[in-house]
Amino acid sequence: MGVWQLLMVATVMLLGLFGVLAPGVPGTWLVWAAMLWWSLHVQTGLAWILLVSSTALLLLTQVVVWQLPPRRFRGVGLTRRTIGYAGAGALLGFVLLPVLGAVPGFVGGIYLSERLRLGGHGQARAATRAIMRAAGTSVLVELFACLLVVGAWAGAVILG
Repeated sequence: MGVWQLLMVATVMLLGLFGVLAPGVPGTWLVWAAMLWWSLHVQTGLAWILLVSSTALLLLTQVVVWQLPPRRFRGVGLTRRTIGYAGAGALLGFVLLPVLGAVPGFVGGIYLSERLRLGGHGQARAATRAIMRAAGTSVLVELFACLLVVGAWAGAVILG
């Protein structure tokens, strides 16, 4: 697989990660489609293992998300800026502390956004809790699974 195709797969995966954060965009499926595309072109044992495992993980993630309470974006003060901070925090946390850092990074991004918006610690903490109850948990589960898939793919490309 050439450099340009790898860049296209990476771009689709990145769009999928942002799609998880945007309501109505099938981000999980974009990440999976990019993994499928890569696996079909590379056709190695590692590629097939990654495709099967990412398919299983993303399907399990969909089952978990369906079991969580429905997303209630309205009325909790969830803004695009908050979503951006949460996504950036999750990505930064995932890079700084591989795999496990995504969760505190996501919550920390929401807190930072609310702290900048509201000014005080108590208000920002209450707003963060409300956002996590309303929509954050299901978004976090999907984002974490997609970050695992993207991280596994990046590791396979870099090391393999």
